[in-house]
Amino acid sequence: MDPTPLYPRFAVPRLLEALEDTPVVLVHGPRQCGKTTLAKAVGLPTNYAYISFDDPIALTSATADPVGFVADLGERTILDEVQRVPFLFASLKAAVDRDRRPGRFLLTGSANVLLVPQLSDSLAGRMEIIRLHPLAQCELTACPSSFLDRLFDGDFRVESATRLGGELANRIAAGGYPAALARSSPHRRATWYRSYLETIIQRDVRDLARIASLDVLPRLLEGAAGQTARLLNISDLAAPLHLTRPTIRDYTTLLENVFLLDELQPWHSNRLSRLIKTPKLHFGDTGLACALLGLDGPALWKDRGTLRQLLETFVYQELRRQADWGASPTRFYHFRDKEGIEVDLIADRGAAGLAGIEIKAAATVTPKDFRGLRKLKEDAGQRFRTGVVLYDGETCAGFGEGMFAVPVSFLWKPWK
Repeated sequence: MDPTPLYPRFAVPRLLEALEDTPVVLVHGPRQCGKTTLAKAVGLPTNYAYISFDDPIALTSATADPVGFVADLGERTILDEVQRVPFLFASLKAAVDRDRRPGRFLLTGSANVLLVPQLSDSLAGRMEIIRLHPLAQCELTACPSSFLDRLFDGDFRVESATRLGGELANRIAAGGYPAALARSSPHRRATWYRSYLETIIQRDVRDLARIASLDVLPRLLEGAAGQTARLLNISDLAAPLHLTRPTIRDYTTLLENVFLLDELQPWHSNRLSRLIKTPKLHFGDTGLACALLGLDGPALWKDRGTLRQLLETFVYQELRRQADWGASPTRFYHFRDKEGIEVDLIADRGAAGLAGIEIKAAATVTPKDFRGLRKLKEDAGQRFRTGVVLYDGETCAGFGEGMFAVPVSFLWKPWK
């Protein structure tokens, strides 16, 4: 089978760099996001052997004799779905310590391997981790984006764009999983997403933890889809399920470990005590969330309240995907104070400063939409670089020093 990805994966350069100087490289992310295809596309042309632990023979062999299994591996090997063999990491460490040549092992994992309870060794100092997400919009259009760099440079000139309108809702509802996007209709995509979630719960979640009532998890995920882009409220999630708050907290953490949910931590400042310290909940992919909520693009476009929430998650996930293959480390936060003034996203590059992003589903922007960004600028002081309101409009324009209204399509447009 041809291992070439259908869409370009902009994580390839980072993966190649890691293989040039690191003995073990782990590509992890949700199942079916393209990890195996990426690993094969990079590894098979350079004579990597390929072993999948979804194969019961390979799994049984590694379980019976992990030391012998690793000793019999070739010079360079792809080990797929390594979350199923956490006990193998001690043998990999011993092999690497005997021979530290770079690029020996290319691993993939559909769960956060470092959080698997049975992990025998973290391979600290021997392994680089690369996060792979479902497809970003700029991968779907095959146009690398420099949005984050332009955000920190404040490089937004007056420029026109075409309003997306209903196409924006269609993009949100389609999500980023390659197999879902290959389906011929929204109905077929939604069917794939629902089957996908059932498989994850019955297989990957069961492998990670012993849960007495797996039937609770689909209902919990549906509740989380409705809460996406809101402050995490464990009590609201727990109430319809008749489970305790600690149990639901354990379940949401487990769903994070298989990359279905994300928590966006609050931005904080040592000199400010009035900031809200509750994280925001974001679904890992908006296509999954829409499938759970029973919404296709046209239905989402009519439901303006849900559209606003899912657009915020859509933008957050797009920027995370771009940041994870970028050269400059970028962390994301949200901002909210006790007076209710908030900024949807903060992109923080440490010494390079931070930028604020407010997200609107509307086609117009007014000065009052910059209220939270101005407050963030005041609180962040000299670290503040740029404030942007992303909206579904037609014009990129300035709104005062360091403040811009920017069409949401600029997230994935090709910049001249």
